[in-house]
Amino acid sequence: MTGPSCRSSAAEAAAKVTSIFIYPIKSCRGISVSQAAITSTGFRWDRQWLIVNSNGRGYTQRVQPKLALIQVELPNEAFSEGWLPTKSSFLVIRAPGMTELKIPLSRPCEISDGVSVWEWSGSALDEGPEASNWFSSYLGKPSRLVRFNEGKENRPVDPNYAHGYNVMFSDMYPFLLLSQGSLNALNKLLKEPVSVNRFRPNIFVDGCEPFSEDLWKEMKINKLTFRGVKLCSRCKVPNINQETAIASAEPTQTLKKFRTDKVLHLAKNPQGLVYFGQNLVCIESSTEGKGKIIKVGDPVYVLEAIPFPAEAAV
Repeated sequence: MTGPSCRSSAAEAAAKVTSIFIYPIKSCRGISVSQAAITSTGFRWDRQWLIVNSNGRGYTQRVQPKLALIQVELPNEAFSEGWLPTKSSFLVIRAPGMTELKIPLSRPCEISDGVSVWEWSGSALDEGPEASNWFSSYLGKPSRLVRFNEGKENRPVDPNYAHGYNVMFSDMYPFLLLSQGSLNALNKLLKEPVSVNRFRPNIFVDGCEPFSEDLWKEMKINKLTFRGVKLCSRCKVPNINQETAIASAEPTQTLKKFRTDKVLHLAKNPQGLVYFGQNLVCIESSTEGKGKIIKVGDPVYVLEAIPFPAEAAV
């Protein structure tokens, strides 16, 4: 190390990637994969689809916890770099009490205007009446499944934290990083331990001290450079059991004791927000070329870090 910025040599791996998660439909169950290709909006397939209500507003588990029980499946080869779908390639969707739904990965042709999620609104690609009927039946209210319209729309991240990056239907940033050490530290304080799926990270690492990821400003994974741009403030979704869709007070109640902006001295005007995990961008995400892929087992090299959590962006 060369001082408080913690710029490390290439020989010192700070951690190792132990899991990679992709969430094709926003707020539905994720897929654990052995590798993932990086696109201009994050991992390929991540939050590419969104379930919307009759007004085009996106659903999340915050208001529809039943989304936690929807399982999704993509062809295994879909996570290989450069793979292109065929007419027989499908997104397969399953949920309790429902028949299996297959969505062709070939591009739908119908446009839905007035789709919105958080701060963004625009057009999206409608997956058709069969999908609409399926989700309407499952949720008990008129619903549609839409796909992000990559050809005509873009959704930039907050330029105050990262300029020139885009996402699809993610919560503002392309990647979320969390460590096993941080999860272990939390679980030691809980009466009933929780799984990592409560926190919906994309990149899960192990081998570092708890909350080390708070400090990482620049890191290298398989020759790709990631920037830590903002600690992740948590909503009530971590309180929803992802196996039962039942909410409780934990783990947020415990996290409030040691992971709020006030306790961590993160903000001049603390609001009691809970932080757990680090939002990332990938510097090479918008550049052309092959090899933009990370795999389970890849070492994580920290190139730059801040000395204290209080200096982290929120």
